[in-house]
Amino acid sequence: MSTWKDVLLTPDTSIIQAMKLIDETTMQFAAVVEVNGRLLGTVTDGDIRRGILKGLALDSSIDEVMNQSPHVVQQGKHPSAYRRYMKQYGIKQLPVVDEKGNLLRIIFSDELKRSLRKDNKVVLMAGGLGTRLRPLTESIPKPMLNVGNKPILETIIEGFKNYGFEQFILTVNYKKEIVKDYFQDGSHLGVNIGYIEEDKRLGTAGALSLLAEIPDQPIFVMNGDLLTKINFEQLLDFHLEAESKATMCVREYEYQIPYGVIETENDRLLSIVEKPVHKSFVNAGVYVLNSEALEYIPRDAFFDMPQLFGSLMRERQNVCAFPLREYWLDIGRMADFEKANGDYGEIFYD
Repeated sequence: MSTWKDVLLTPDTSIIQAMKLIDETTMQFAAVVEVNGRLLGTVTDGDIRRGILKGLALDSSIDEVMNQSPHVVQQGKHPSAYRRYMKQYGIKQLPVVDEKGNLLRIIFSDELKRSLRKDNKVVLMAGGLGTRLRPLTESIPKPMLNVGNKPILETIIEGFKNYGFEQFILTVNYKKEIVKDYFQDGSHLGVNIGYIEEDKRLGTAGALSLLAEIPDQPIFVMNGDLLTKINFEQLLDFHLEAESKATMCVREYEYQIPYGVIETENDRLLSIVEKPVHKSFVNAGVYVLNSEALEYIPRDAFFDMPQLFGSLMRERQNVCAFPLREYWLDIGRMADFEKANGDYGEIFYD
């Protein structure tokens, strides 16, 4: 038995029959449904054992021991949302229902993990000095500062993992031993982590020239001091659909001129706009690159991402911008660090 439909029971099924079903499957779980498909409850081996301890006979119907208020979710959510829900509540099975409560499917944690897993590399830039956050960064790299209850870098890794990305490369320099001692090979986080050790400053793109091998799939590159709720799967889909060589995440930035702005024609005054607000898109520090884009990066030399995108644009390569609408915060100054800690509980545990 290998599909969720194999673990469906009717409410008049006996406890002994349910026990046999649960023992025969690898899912260790059953769902109780009406004939019309409406979900009534769920049953685990533990539910049955608790019923037996209460003195129920084995020929009693399963509805006497089933959980009548199981965790369920509505259809239409992204797989990563199901994964977060299951992780939050520590459950291994999650029924999906429609608006009438009819069972549509059952998601199992092992199945979800397999379906989400992606092989794209994620390169996180974690080698900066973080001078604007001193004295906090005098003894620790900025990406290792705790926001909420864990280092910024760990939150970033978890964000990618929620969308199935498990292959990471951390570029390290300043106090690199702290980063490497904490993350090691990543196995305790359920990911794989390798390292690029910079012996000099290489900018936000230069370290990519030191990759041990050029990946055949697009890679993510992200600054290690950002907090964001970007949907990384949507970003990758956008990059692939646009057939982009390089995609830069951008966000809208507003700034107000604190004076009345004058429009003139020769010496004639045409208009006065008092303290206008201007909007522009700015670089958000998250990128997706094809392997061809990496060929434009000089070997072991300082090179920033804007230089790489400039080179690609001069060569008339297809480069794209992905506008962010999700939460995003660059933790560059003390005020940003304080805001990040204030935002964390609401944004990352909503």
